[in-house]
Parts: sequence; structure tokens; C-alpha cells
Amino acid sequence: MKKIYIPLTKEQINRLKAGDEVLLTGTVYTARDQAHNRLTGAKKYPFDISGQVIYYCGPTKTPAGKIIGSCGPTTSSRMDAFTPALLAKGLRGMIGKGRRSQKVVDAIKKHKAVYFIAYAGCGALIAKYVKSAKLIAYKDLGPEAILRLHVQELPLIVAIDSRGRSIFK
Repeated sequence: MKKIYIPLTKEQINRLKAGDEVLLTGTVYTARDQAHNRLTGAKKYPFDISGQVIYYCGPTKTPAGKIIGSCGPTTSSRMDAFTPALLAKGLRGMIGKGRRSQKVVDAIKKHKAVYFIAYAGCGALIAKYVKSAKLIAYKDLGPEAILRLHVQELPLIVAIDSRGRSIFK
């Protein structure tokens, strides 16, 4: 497995190929549909998006004594309408599950980004890789609020690389 660190650099992204298994360490931001809608309309983002990774995730309530509740991936295609604009602003990685539209694949190629998939159905297991979690924006959205997570060696698969190669073809 390749070890990858955030913020993502062009060199890291260029070395990745569709199908690579990686261990991701660093800060990721959770965001789902409603948060994406607000982000794309915002003049200023609640975090520096440049070189960053968004995890399509809406964690469950945090149990007592835990850092975060179950935090499995959300179906990525629900964010496809928003993704090209965020990639144009500097977003370099996304984590989710499932296929992406051709428009998103084209934007990934154009902006030299990467799309990772997380293991679906493993939200409780994925939570063990989260070392800290903090609400940073849109508290009113509940589980769709933006959280800043620090993950350590989160296992992922490169689904679409910066050249547009995909495990789905």
C-alpha cells in the first residue's frame, strides 16, 4: 500500500494509478449534498480548500467515549453537480463510494485531482482511523455539517486517477 499525506501535492497525485491501494494520513473535511450546495455558493470557504480532500460522509451521533460515530462513505454521484467547481478552486481529492459522471472525470483530469473510494458498509471500522473530529461549519445541517477530521492511515482505493483512468471501466 502507498502512504499518502494531505495536503495532496501534484507529485503524489501523479504517482497514483486507478486500482492503487493507499493509506491516507492528514486532515479531511466531511461534506455531503447540503454542505456542497452552500460551499459552491460561498464567497469564502470555511477552510482552505487548496490541496485538500473532501470525504462524502455524514457521521452518526458520537457515542460516549468515542471520537466519532460510524462514518462510512456516501454515494459520490450525489455531489457530481458541485464537484467541477470545487476542483477548479483547488480541491485535489475526494473520498466516497460509487461511480462518477463523465463531467467529473473530465474535471479530475483537467485539475489533476484524484477520487478515492472507501470500503462501503464499514463505517464503524473507518471510525477507528479518525484520530480527531471538530465541527467547523454549518452546524444547522446536523450530520451534514462540515467536520474537520484527522485520519491516520485510512485505507482507500484510487478509483479515478489524475489521467481519468477508472476502476469502473
